[in-house]
Amino acid sequence: MAEAWSLGFSITVFIVAASAIGVGGVLLTVRAERIAQVTGLGELLTGAVLIGAITSLSGLTTTITAALAGHATLAVSNSLGGIAAQTAFLAVADMTYRKANLEHAAASEANLLHGALLLALLALPMLAMALPGIAVFGVHPISVLLVLGYIFGLRLISQAREQPMWQPRMTNETKPESKGKAAHLSSRELVLLWLTFVLLAALVAGAGWALARAAISLSVHAGLNESMVGGVLTAITTSLPELVVAITAVRRGALALAVGDILGGNAFDVLFLSAADVAYRGRSIYAAITTSEIFWVALSILLASILLLGLLRREKHGVGNIGFESTLVLLLYFSCVLMLAIA
Repeated sequence: MAEAWSLGFSITVFIVAASAIGVGGVLLTVRAERIAQVTGLGELLTGAVLIGAITSLSGLTTTITAALAGHATLAVSNSLGGIAAQTAFLAVADMTYRKANLEHAAASEANLLHGALLLALLALPMLAMALPGIAVFGVHPISVLLVLGYIFGLRLISQAREQPMWQPRMTNETKPESKGKAAHLSSRELVLLWLTFVLLAALVAGAGWALARAAISLSVHAGLNESMVGGVLTAITTSLPELVVAITAVRRGALALAVGDILGGNAFDVLFLSAADVAYRGRSIYAAITTSEIFWVALSILLASILLLGLLRREKHGVGNIGFESTLVLLLYFSCVLMLAIA
């Protein structure tokens, strides 16, 4: 297990890493939109797969680092707490779009499928937590099933984009996904675009590693519960790119990119558990965690379900010019975190 850093150094590293994650998220957004134009992938696919995965690098690095260091609770709560936090971030992004409820304006079959995929993937860790003793070479079969389920879900979503079988009712506030044709760039411009994208991704991933080490040290020095540190402190911090991407995309009018980034990123984040299970040494990570992680799974399922209801009902306006789902998500998230803190 790695030696804990000093308290002052840990706080400094935490702040610097969080800042790097936030700034990197803004710059990644701009380049992701450009990549969507160059490749012709469209906003939703780019947001859900490319951006959703890239902006999750800091969280993935944090989870793996914690698992390698033997901090199972921190690793798992960071992954699950990040999903809950990012769902709440979508409600925050909804506040910045004043024309209508974001879920109304960005409704699509692919977004609904992403939500359904997320619920299915979140149910699998609960099965593993109920049967933690089943493992092969220290890895639970559910960890493998998570990866296979994610790949299968992406295939369904890709098919839905190419041949949609469901269409939302178009209104004056509905803003369809911007697909368009692939833009042309010179070879030099294309190489520079991808190079800066990869370098920014590396920056975010490196910041995630530093953040995890700092969080472990902070929990040791301050005597904080690892479930709270991982589920709230590191989860929110490593999720800053998703918040930045969502708000920036909404302000630039790329609504499908904003919603796809959150839903796609959340589905990808469930795979953190598979990576943590492999990285954790000796036995399956599901056999080493506490009951607090069930709380984070249940909260994530609850918030994702409410979001799906919002995407289906498509309320145009609500309290504070946001939909009922955004109001409920924010209320439930902060209430549940408060209850966990005082429990």
